[in-house]
Amino acid sequence: MDNLPDELLLDILGRIKRTTDRSSVSLTCKHFHKLANGLRTSIRVGCGLHPASDALTALCNRFCNLEKVEIFYSGWMSKLGKQLDDHGLLILSSHCPSLKDLMLSYCTFITDAGLSYLASCSKLASLKLNFAPRITGCGILSLVMGCKGLTVLHLIRCLNVSSMEWLEYLGNHEMLEDFCIKNCRVIGEGDLIKLGSTWRKLKRLQFEVDANYRYMKLYDRLAVDRWQKQWIPCENMLELSLVNCVISPGRGLACVIGKCKNLEKIHLDMCVGVRDCDIVCLAQKSSNLRSISLRVPSDFSLPLLQNNPLRLTDESLKAVAQNCSLLDTVRLSFSDGEFPSFSSFTLNGILMLIQMCPIRELALDHVYSFNDVGMQALCSAQYLQILELVRCQEITDEGLQLAGQIPQLCILRLRKCLGVADDGLKPLVGSYKLELLVVEDCPQISERGVQGAAKTVSFKQDLSWMY
Repeated sequence: MDNLPDELLLDILGRIKRTTDRSSVSLTCKHFHKLANGLRTSIRVGCGLHPASDALTALCNRFCNLEKVEIFYSGWMSKLGKQLDDHGLLILSSHCPSLKDLMLSYCTFITDAGLSYLASCSKLASLKLNFAPRITGCGILSLVMGCKGLTVLHLIRCLNVSSMEWLEYLGNHEMLEDFCIKNCRVIGEGDLIKLGSTWRKLKRLQFEVDANYRYMKLYDRLAVDRWQKQWIPCENMLELSLVNCVISPGRGLACVIGKCKNLEKIHLDMCVGVRDCDIVCLAQKSSNLRSISLRVPSDFSLPLLQNNPLRLTDESLKAVAQNCSLLDTVRLSFSDGEFPSFSSFTLNGILMLIQMCPIRELALDHVYSFNDVGMQALCSAQYLQILELVRCQEITDEGLQLAGQIPQLCILRLRKCLGVADDGLKPLVGSYKLELLVVEDCPQISERGVQGAAKTVSFKQDLSWMY
């Protein structure tokens, strides 16, 4: 092979998909080693990057065509050496001309100066920052102004990002497709209006508010009122996830929920103020909806509920069942209150979804209305493959024994269910109908009782949650 041109050798090496196999071939000779290094387009490094600047320089020189870089310092301690800092980001920007995707997790030493270096990465399309406490809005602004092709931006626990000029710039630029804000304390629902016409491009939005921080102060209603007369062009939204948000009737995020006509996946977790009319509007607009996840507050589990009572009932589930014929994933959950609200989802509402939609995956958490009658109904769910029951205390052994009669069921997960014991799993033992059985923290089920109940079994027992 010594006489083969490099172009042909690169094509041959490129057909080797497994990294371990390609590394083995690269050890054959120095020439193969050099060519294989040139084919490497991604790296993931952690606390072992020491000394950070020297090690990063060596990696960038070795792999000259890097497009994706992930650096994470989870579990870092000072004795592990100095972390990546702004100088490290300068090395990345100058040594990786093909850089498109960058993820930095727990890189607590980087500042706005480091982000200004990244602004020279003209090909950067995706940036994800997880816990970068020294970054501010000025640094984000310098980066988005330099990286004109940025389509993915995730900011998670960036606690000092306060200035919102970068949001306005993104709103005018109309390039962003995937936007994630989680637990950035200063950024609230009202600030999202600054995305302006960029809403038209967004395909995925994840917005999560720090619940502990939110409920320590009064909610700024004026910020939401600014949305009242705004038109939100979000017809291209495919995935929407809102956590701990305040939904104000007829404005703000309530308008977004009702206008996503191409939405395929929605997740609403502890969003105070969501009403039946919001979900009904969503169902009527989003006929392509495939996945819905609702975690709703129990009565009095949040201070705001005293003046803003829970408004989700079976009417929401009925609208989804009647309008979303492609729905295959449903997750329903209540918060950790004493008892879920009596006005919320009942067994009849859940059964409507099961009977009218091709549900492939069903997960219920703290849904006390689901009982043995519900398990009997699942026996006619011809598409159901994955069933997860968490803290569903009304299900007994009699109901659990029916799991073996669900036609396509192959994965069953049971967590913290008090009413089921080994007897409930007996019909499954030896049948090997299930591919996977997961039992966690169910006090009446023993490790012996799960043996042979599925091809693969996972059993864990920690009952500290009960005390």
